[in-house]
Amino acid sequence: MDLKSGYPFWAIRNGLARPQPALAADLDCDVAVIGGGITGALIADELAAHGHAVAVLEKRDIGWGSTSASTALLQYEIDTHLVDLAKKYGEADAALAYRACVEAIPWLRERAAGLPQVAFSPCRSLYYASRRRHVRAMREEFEARRRHGIEVEWWEPQAIREAYGFDAPAAILSRQAAQMDPYRMAQALLARLVRAGAAVHDHEEVVDLQAGSRGLRLRTASGFQVRAGHVVVAAGYESQRWLRRPVARNRSSYAVVSDPLPRDALGALRESLVWETARPYLYLRTTPDHRLLVGGEDDAVDVPAKRDARVMAKAGKLLKRARALFPHLPLQPAFAWAGTFAETKDGLPWFGAHPQWGPRVLFAMAYGGNGITYSAIGAGLLRATIERRRHPLRRLFSFERG
Repeated sequence: MDLKSGYPFWAIRNGLARPQPALAADLDCDVAVIGGGITGALIADELAAHGHAVAVLEKRDIGWGSTSASTALLQYEIDTHLVDLAKKYGEADAALAYRACVEAIPWLRERAAGLPQVAFSPCRSLYYASRRRHVRAMREEFEARRRHGIEVEWWEPQAIREAYGFDAPAAILSRQAAQMDPYRMAQALLARLVRAGAAVHDHEEVVDLQAGSRGLRLRTASGFQVRAGHVVVAAGYESQRWLRRPVARNRSSYAVVSDPLPRDALGALRESLVWETARPYLYLRTTPDHRLLVGGEDDAVDVPAKRDARVMAKAGKLLKRARALFPHLPLQPAFAWAGTFAETKDGLPWFGAHPQWGPRVLFAMAYGGNGITYSAIGAGLLRATIERRRHPLRRLFSFERG
């Protein structure tokens, strides 16, 4: 499956990962992780850190799937508002999901510690009302978050204009956010696992999976077998091919990154993620070398050739909108790309066993706008599942909720 179009900024900036060795013999492990992107890397790192013998199998280069196309806005905000999630699952569960996402930000910061190349940077998130008619619902959302202990600030138009230089009828400011280079993060985590003795192999596609009561057998395209106690399917949007029925809808999202800008010209943008209430939403962040990254213009296209043909036109629309917000910035496009992403009906991920496969095959489907944050939560949730421990989000983030 072709997961991206154009030239994603992270891959151009960093180059391809150093290749990992191919399998040369059959392999035994506690947990086999299918997928060497950011989700698989975070899960493998968590499991290995707690004594599980892990093997990671990636059919491409490490991080070369959707991870390289991710814009990596690390936010606690779920695509579904807290108030809407509460109407569907109850306020207690909705608040539990939101607070877990808040806690995932410092968890990710701890994982990035000692890995300076991943450019992890704490920042704040400005969620602004695109239209005046959105203010009432935004205020309700603000009150719900504050009621459940999430630190938020309500900003009026003057404060937005003074800090960011554009006009909006209202905004919610959160200080629990971050940004990073997801491509380098996946590479760095898995390289650290290799140094610790874990088995990491790229260009090893799993073509068959046999689940038994005492273990599992995976067969790769190269003809070798991997025997494991559990399997974690963390193959991003391709994970759905292991299920008879899809559990999410694939879509396309587009992004463009500018030439480097004068540091002083960026102002508050240097330390902020900015996004809006309109759907699909426009979002912005900066890069370590002071470029502006603009994303959005999502559509339902799921055919790579059609997505390819739309990249430049979508990039033009994104830049036009960014220039309208920040006319003082000399925005010139450097790279533009598109990537596949998936969304669930309720904006929540899927983690855990699926009835089709039984308890030893676990799925890590961190779908939605904050997939990396979900992956951080899923790492702990799946470890608890493998270790037969309770986890407060097991039911809400599992296939049982559907």
